[in-house]
Amino acid sequence: MASLITCPHCGVRPKEEFSIRGDASPVRPAAGAPDDAWYRYVFVRDNPKGRIIEHWHHSAGCRRWLVVERDNAASHEVYSVTDASTHAKEAAR
Repeated sequence: MASLITCPHCGVRPKEEFSIRGDASPVRPAAGAPDDAWYRYVFVRDNPKGRIIEHWHHSAGCRRWLVVERDNAASHEVYSVTDASTHAKEAAR
């Protein structure tokens, strides 16, 4: 059975239309942050198992960046899909 992703702009689409671009949980340090904060942001990443959030690009559809919350361990279930700009605005609150 094919995995499906519900794009907020295009509706239900097969996962092959998307490219996974990585973990969406790290928060970018402020411009004046110390070098150590930037080092951790760029090079040090967790590799959790279970429910995670990732940046996905709808490369064969609307070409929008999305934040996908899914299980990366057993079920690969998709819990939510949000436009990345909406996710960024909500995180800034």
